[in-house]
Amino acid sequence: MITSTTLKVTWLAFLTTTVISSISSKVVAANFNPNPIYSNSGRYTTVIPVTGSNSGLDSTDIYYPITPSSETTLPVVLLLQGALVERDDYANYASRVAKYGFVVVVPDHTRTLVGPMGSFTGFFPDQHLINDVLNFMEDENRNTNSPLAGQIDFNTAGLLGHSFGGAVGLASMANICLPVLCNATLGFSRPTALKAGIFYGASLRNQMTGESIPINNSGVPTGLIAGERDGVASLLSTITTYQNIHPDTKLLATLQGANHYGITNEDSSRDPVRPTLDQATATETIARWSALFLQAHLLDNQEAFDYVYRTGDNLDINVMVRSSIPEPSLKLSIIVLGGLGVLSIFNSKVNRKISSHFTKKH
Repeated sequence: MITSTTLKVTWLAFLTTTVISSISSKVVAANFNPNPIYSNSGRYTTVIPVTGSNSGLDSTDIYYPITPSSETTLPVVLLLQGALVERDDYANYASRVAKYGFVVVVPDHTRTLVGPMGSFTGFFPDQHLINDVLNFMEDENRNTNSPLAGQIDFNTAGLLGHSFGGAVGLASMANICLPVLCNATLGFSRPTALKAGIFYGASLRNQMTGESIPINNSGVPTGLIAGERDGVASLLSTITTYQNIHPDTKLLATLQGANHYGITNEDSSRDPVRPTLDQATATETIARWSALFLQAHLLDNQEAFDYVYRTGDNLDINVMVRSSIPEPSLKLSIIVLGGLGVLSIFNSKVNRKISSHFTKKH
């Protein structure tokens, strides 16, 4: 029988453990360094065969960390560019993300979109690009002439994206093929290697009605970073998209003072709203949160996980965070709570013995 005394002791143990856990998290946060784990990165340019590109070939920059050992394996991260934004405009962002332990692939994907107003050719990524890049990186890992030969973990992949590219990424997380974002003839199936994705200045809406589209990410962690002064993809539209992501594991980090182009090397007049946060700080912040989100979910880094979901909000004065992570199962909670109760009773007996000892002695 569970007595009221046992319940009180168990509840006290739970509260005590919660306080200790909170203190422990703060200690971990104080010791955790959220900066890149590698000091330098490399970059090379190649050509990737792709489906859906006007030329069938995408000129691509690949960024990677300079590691002390050639045996270090690195997950693949594809950066889906914003509409009409050249790949080189992401150099500062991509090189910094790479220093956290990733191979960052940034293609220039040129294709022609046809709409009611006619056709338009420019940089527009699509969902099938994800599969094309993963296939290429598998070959690149076997290419003895590649700087990354034998170092690529092509079975563990993440997505980054900006604006239009972020919409492509969100549709991919939802595993749906949407007009404009996806070639209906080719279709799309989310590869099993895709383990997480985080996107800047992005939302997912029906192009015809403007309504936000539900995103069932099937438990694949999905993050959004929004510029508070974004004049292209409004903060409200990003918040609405966040709310429409299935409540498994998701994140929304709002960057104060940043506009739509905080992720690029330089600001752009295509956003009518000027940022109040300097460009270098904006880009570094977006890269840090993107990379730590990917570290948490692609590399199972618990310290990065704690930073992104628990402590980073308080440590970064420019960022506000909303998030959702799965709660432990009820069964597990009962087991843990019961165990804490037993431990609390044991500690109570020990404390009584110590108290008795000192009372008798003094």
